[in-house]
Amino acid sequence: MEQAHSNAIADIIWTNVNLITGELTGQGLVTAHNQSVVVKDSKVTAILDQPLESVLPEAKQIIDGQDRWLSPGLIDCHTHLVFAGSRANEFEQRLEGVPYEVIAKQGGGILATVNATRSASEEELLKLALPRLDALIAEGVTTVEIKSGYGLTLGDELKILRVAKQLVNHRPINISTTLLAAHAVPPEFKGKADQYIDLVCNEIIPQAAEQQLADAVDVFCEGIGFSPEQSERVMLAAQAYGLGIKAHVEQLSNLSGAALTAKYQGWSADHLEYLDEAGVKALAESNTVAVLLPGAFYFLREQQLPPIDLLRKYQVPMALATDFNPGTSPLASIRLMMNMGCTLFRMTPAETIAAVTSQAAKALNMAEMRGIIKEGMAADMVLWDIQHPAELAYQFGSSVVVQRVINGHITEGGIHV
Repeated sequence: MEQAHSNAIADIIWTNVNLITGELTGQGLVTAHNQSVVVKDSKVTAILDQPLESVLPEAKQIIDGQDRWLSPGLIDCHTHLVFAGSRANEFEQRLEGVPYEVIAKQGGGILATVNATRSASEEELLKLALPRLDALIAEGVTTVEIKSGYGLTLGDELKILRVAKQLVNHRPINISTTLLAAHAVPPEFKGKADQYIDLVCNEIIPQAAEQQLADAVDVFCEGIGFSPEQSERVMLAAQAYGLGIKAHVEQLSNLSGAALTAKYQGWSADHLEYLDEAGVKALAESNTVAVLLPGAFYFLREQQLPPIDLLRKYQVPMALATDFNPGTSPLASIRLMMNMGCTLFRMTPAETIAAVTSQAAKALNMAEMRGIIKEGMAADMVLWDIQHPAELAYQFGSSVVVQRVINGHITEGGIHV
C-alpha cells in the first residue's frame, strides 16, 4: 500500500512489519510483531506498536510490509574487496598436493595478488570490485568494511583505499576503509621487516590519515606476518594519528595479539582460533569486538575452533564477516558466513544475526548510528520474505530480500510491495 501526502511529516512509513531490532540480550534476539517504522531525513524517527493507518503521521509514502520481517541492514565488517588477479590456480595446486611453500617460491601466494594489484589501474580495480560488492548487496548488506593490504607501497596502498572510497559513487552502500599496509613483508623488504614497519608508521599511516582515506589501521600479528613488537608500533602510529585500531590475531598461533589489541582499545580483534582465556578477558575488559571469520576457517580446512563458549562466558561481543579475499576466503556471501557460524562454530541463529548487525557495527565504531533499528539511528534496513528470523542463518543462496533501504532511501533491486 502506498499513499502520497502533501506537507508530509515523514518520508516513508513501513506498516505491518515484524522487527528484528539487531539487539541481543540474555533472553535472545529482540523482536517485535505488528510494528510501524517511521523514517524521515534518513533516520528512524519513530517505532509504533499500533499499525493502523488512522494513528500514523502523514508521510510521502506508506508501505505495507505484509507481515514480513524488517531487520537492520547487514554489515560485513571484514573484507579485502579491492584487488586484482586470481588465485584459482593455487587452489587447484594445493588440492593436487603442492605445498604452499612451493607455490610461494613460484611467485604465488599473497605476493601474486600484490603484483597483480600493483599493476592494475584504479579504473581496473574499481571494475573488478563492483561485482564482488554487488554479491554482498544482493544478500542485504548495506555497510562494508574494505581493507588495503595488496599494495605494500605508499602509492599502491593509497590507490586501493581511493578505489574503496569511490565505490559509494557507483552503488548505494556505506563504506568503512581500513589501512592494512602491515599485511605482509613486500619482496623489496625481504629480511627487513623492521624497516618496512618504519615505512608503514612514518609514511603510509600519516599519508592515509592526512588524505582521510582510512578510518582505521589493521595489522597481521602472526608468525608469518609481524611480531607483537612490530604490531605494537603500528598500533601506536595509528593511535597518534587518531585512527581506529584493528588486528588479525591468533589465527594460526597464539602470540597474545588479542590482548595487545585490547591494550590499545582496538575496535576489533579478528580470526581468533587460537585465542586463550587471558586474551578473552582482555577483550572483555576493553569491549573490543571478536570478529569471527568462518570462511577462512572452512577454506583452509582448519581444525582449531575459536573459543565460542569463553567469548560467551565473558560476554565479548561477537561479529561475523566474509573476510572476502583471493587467497583464503573467496566467498562473497554474508549469509553463508551466518550459516557457517552456526554449523562450524555452533553459534545460535540469534547470535549470528546480531553478529552481522549490532555487533558488526561495534567492530566498525558505528554502533551509535547503525546496526540496530531504533529511534535516532540511520535508516539502513532490509525487508525479508521469511517466516522466522532463523531463516537468515538456516539457508543461503535463495533470494529473500524484498527491499533494501540505505540511509532512508529504497535502493534499486528491491521489489516495491
